[in-house]
Amino acid sequence: MRIDSKQLGEFIKDSGLISKTDLEKALSKAEKENVSLGEILLNEGKLTEDEMRRIQAHIIGIPFVDLSDQKIDFDVLSIIPEPIARKHNIIAFKKSDKDLEVAMLDVDDLEAINFIKKKVNLKISPRLTGTASIKSALLQYQKSLKAEFGDLIQKQSQSLKQISEVETENISKEDLKKIAEDLPVIRIVDTLLKHAIIQDASDIHIEPMEDKLLIRYRIDGILHDAMILPKNATASITARIKVLSNLKLDEKRLPQDGRFKVEVDEQKVSFRVSVLPVYYGEKTVMRLLKEGASGFTLESLGFHGEGLERIYNAMKRKTGMLLTTGPTGSGKTTTLYTLLDNLNVPGVNISTIEDPIEYQMPRVNQTQVKPDIGFTFSNGLRALVRQDPDIIMVGEIRDTETASLAVNASLTGHLVLSTLHTNSAAGAIPRLVDMKIDPFLLVSTIDVIIAQRLVRRLSQDSQKYYLSKSEIVSLNKVVDLDRVLYFLKKESIVDAKDDWAKIAFYKNNKNADSDGYSGRIGIHEILNMSTPLKDLIMKNATSDQIEEQAKNEGMMTMIEDGIFKAVQGVTTIEEVLRVVSE
Repeated sequence: MRIDSKQLGEFIKDSGLISKTDLEKALSKAEKENVSLGEILLNEGKLTEDEMRRIQAHIIGIPFVDLSDQKIDFDVLSIIPEPIARKHNIIAFKKSDKDLEVAMLDVDDLEAINFIKKKVNLKISPRLTGTASIKSALLQYQKSLKAEFGDLIQKQSQSLKQISEVETENISKEDLKKIAEDLPVIRIVDTLLKHAIIQDASDIHIEPMEDKLLIRYRIDGILHDAMILPKNATASITARIKVLSNLKLDEKRLPQDGRFKVEVDEQKVSFRVSVLPVYYGEKTVMRLLKEGASGFTLESLGFHGEGLERIYNAMKRKTGMLLTTGPTGSGKTTTLYTLLDNLNVPGVNISTIEDPIEYQMPRVNQTQVKPDIGFTFSNGLRALVRQDPDIIMVGEIRDTETASLAVNASLTGHLVLSTLHTNSAAGAIPRLVDMKIDPFLLVSTIDVIIAQRLVRRLSQDSQKYYLSKSEIVSLNKVVDLDRVLYFLKKESIVDAKDDWAKIAFYKNNKNADSDGYSGRIGIHEILNMSTPLKDLIMKNATSDQIEEQAKNEGMMTMIEDGIFKAVQGVTTIEEVLRVVSE
C-alpha cells in the first residue's frame, strides 16, 4: 500500500511523530533516491511498521483495529481457514447479516479479499491492524482447538495395546522401547505437549490412579484437569516420555530426572522431566521452559517505587550480595535472570552455576551442576571464582558450604546474585545464620533481599467496585491499610484527599472461556541493608524484629504490595490473600 510522500510528510509534520530535522532529511533522501518517504522512514527506524500502518489508516480513511485483547467468536474466526489467515495475515473478527469485517496488514491484498468474498457471499470491509494484533488473533485458532485435542487423544488412546499392571512390572526394556515408538503413543504425547504450550502451561502432571490416568496442567499457578485417559495408557505414555528424556526405561523403583526440547511454531521449549514411583505406577511431572523468554524488565515483573530504586542502587555496586527469596515457583529465577540481563554489558564477565540452566543468555558463562558425578554448587562456585568473574550468579544457596563460599566471593570483590528458600525477606537472615554464617559477615556483604510471590493478573474486562465499611474493617485486620494508603499517595496512584471509601478495587469477570485472569505478576518486599538493621543483626535479632525495623524504614511488605496492585486493577484482593496465606 503506497501513500503519496507529500501526504505522509504533511501528516507526520502535524503529528510531531518525528523531529522536523529528521523529516526534512528523509524527504530529501526520498527525492534523491527516487523512493517513497515511507520506505526511508522505515529503513532508518524512525517509524515502526505498525506506526506506519496507523498513519496509513488515518490518511486513507480506513479504521485501525487492535485485536490483541479481543476475544473473537470462533464461528466468525473460522470463516477464514487458518492456513489462509496465516499466509495472507487476514483475520475475520466481526460479522453482521450483510457484512464481514476483516483485519489485515495490507488492505491492497485483493486476492485474499476476493477469495473470502466468494466463500461467504458477504460484503467484505477491510480494516488495518498491526503485527502483534495478527499474532494474537492467530493464537485464538489454536486455543479453540482444545476440544479437538481432547477428542484426538481419546481416539488414539483406544488404539493403544492393552497392557495389564502385572505385565508392566515384568516387561523387558526392548518391549518398552517398541511400545514407546508405537504411532498412537507418539501422537498422544506430541499432542499433550503442543496442547500445554498453547495453553501457556508451566507444568504438566501425568498421574496414574486406580482406574484412570489423570492429566493436569498448571496454568497461572493453578492446577487444572486437562483430560482423563484410560488406565492402560499409563505404561506407554511414561515409556515415551522416558525415551524423549533419555531415561532408563526398565527402572521403575527409583526417581529419575531428565530433559528434552521440542519446537512448536518456530518456538523452542525445553521440558524438565521428573519421574517418581507412586502407588499406582509412575507419576511424571514436566516443567515447561520457553527459550528466548527474556526481555523482561524489573517494572514488568511488578517492581515499583522506592523498592525498585533500592534494587537499581544495589546493582550499581561492584561487590556484595543480592538475594531473592520465596517458595518454589514464586518467580525467583526469572527475577535473577532479569537482574543479570540489566547487568549484562560488554565491560563485565558474568558466570553462573545453576541447576538447571533454565534460559540461555548471550555473553553469560552458564554452568550446570551435576551432583551424580560430584560437581555440586559448592565445588562449582570454587572453580568459578578462579575464572575472573565480575558478577557471579549461584542458582540456589542450599547448604552451609555454598553459603560460605558465596559470602566469601562477595567479600573478595564480586557481585553475587542468588536465591534462598525462605518465606520473607527478613527470614533470610536467620536462615543464613542457621547455615553457620557469622552475622558480621552478613552485614558486610548483603545489600538487598527481595522476597516474592506470584499473583494472577486480572483480564482486561474486570469490574470495578468499592469496599463497604465492614469490608474495610475486615481487611484492616490482615493488612495495615493506613500504610498501603500512604504508599498509594506517595506514588500518586490515588488522590492526596482520597480515603478507602473512595478508592476502587476490581473483580474478575468469569465466563465460559476464562476465569477472569490472564498471566501472573510478582508481589514483593525489598529489604535494604541499613545501619540500624546491621546493628539489629549483630545482636542476633529475630526475623520479626528485623521486619519491623525494615517497615519503619519504608519497606512495603508483600501483602501491602498486593493490596497496592489490587487498587491499580492489576489483581484482586482475594488473589492476594490466597497467595500470601499459602
